[in-house]
Amino acid sequence: MGRILAIDYGKKRTGLAVSDPLQMIAGGLATVESRETIDYLRNYTAREEVELFILGEPRRMNYEPSENMLRVVQFQQQLHQAIPSIPIQLVDERFTSVLAHRAMLEGGLKKSQRQDKTRVDKLSATILLQTYLETIRK
Repeated sequence: MGRILAIDYGKKRTGLAVSDPLQMIAGGLATVESRETIDYLRNYTAREEVELFILGEPRRMNYEPSENMLRVVQFQQQLHQAIPSIPIQLVDERFTSVLAHRAMLEGGLKKSQRQDKTRVDKLSATILLQTYLETIRK
């Protein structure tokens, strides 16, 4: 069984999270510059077995696409061309950033740590993946 890798793609940075090989627990992997994401994923998938990419689908509260949706769709196409052997599934990411900030606050992180965008992006990807893993188990 291969890992599942979640991608929280943004204009500047991309948060990444990965499951354990049994697909039970999500863990933060990295935050990379968005322009470097595909190279990072190529290198990672050359070392680790990944069976699915989960890509955060940015939507507004009314389910309309957000302003980042066009970038995400373009990234999805580029990723599919670069690594066609791994399927990509879009997953609603509407509450991941809010949950990430809440988790950091409840975890006792200092304000400066909570404002670290790289930390937020990686944690958002982790929440996205853990939610997905819980959904497929039901």
